[in-house]
Amino acid sequence: MQRSHRVSLMKIALIAKPIAGRKGVEDRIASVEKELRIRNIDCDIFKTAYHTHAIELAKNLDLKEYDAVVTMGGDGTNYHVLNGLIKYHPDEELPPLGIIPVGRGNSFARDLQIESLQDGVNAVAGQKTTSVDVCRFTQGPESFYFVNLMGFGFVTDAAKTAAHFSRTGDFSYVIGVLHRTLWLTFHTMELTIDGIEYGGHNCFVEFCNSRYTGGDMLMAPEARISDGYFDVVILGPLSRWSLLATFPKLFKGTHGENPAVRFIKAKSATVRTDPPKILLPDGEIFGLTPTNIEIEPGRVRYFT
Repeated sequence: MQRSHRVSLMKIALIAKPIAGRKGVEDRIASVEKELRIRNIDCDIFKTAYHTHAIELAKNLDLKEYDAVVTMGGDGTNYHVLNGLIKYHPDEELPPLGIIPVGRGNSFARDLQIESLQDGVNAVAGQKTTSVDVCRFTQGPESFYFVNLMGFGFVTDAAKTAAHFSRTGDFSYVIGVLHRTLWLTFHTMELTIDGIEYGGHNCFVEFCNSRYTGGDMLMAPEARISDGYFDVVILGPLSRWSLLATFPKLFKGTHGENPAVRFIKAKSATVRTDPPKILLPDGEIFGLTPTNIEIEPGRVRYFT
């Protein structure tokens, strides 16, 4: 009797983030591995042991061994993997990237039409890719990268508060917004977008490569991940009541009805603030103004 042998369709590196306090995450990692193998996809699983571990894991991968690198986590895990790859590997060696969403905050995955574990597995198995723009931002002489969005001001303050309520899921950001609204402050900003200067007092700025933030808040309705631009969303000074009235509109993308909101498509930007403001690239609390931001069209490919 002749034995049948399974022929692998592809081999991937799966960088997974076990989430402390979340029941069933290990079971989901095992379930994803099983589903991939059913589809003739071999995978080496690398589990993160600390917050920025995914950077080191991606940095140390031998990319010649893999047909793709797939992240199993949220926006922050994808951000760390992206930086571990781009900063430490030449572009010509970068394989397609994938996202299997788990945890809190998977805003970028929504622009890839991936909203569940099964969507992520299907995208990897289907092997259809799309070119995705990458945004580069500076911290002194060093560069870092994001694909979702980066903000500063009120949005970072709200995210810092939300981190204390992470067990409530996406609702944690609502808590952060309400808390920070009570203590609403503004900062002075010098912002240059494609050579045009904008300034004055400011509430927040978001540099958006994709549309969503905080899970399902439609921050930049017109942003596209492959159009060669990032969308700048500027919120000027406004009252607490105006901010509270505008916040629910984020979920429908109609917040532009408020005259304090401004949208600008851009290829580059430079920003300074007084005082310096903490940055929020892809949901990660990292870096300070001043910074420069530039779009790098189609630098990576993601499964869709």
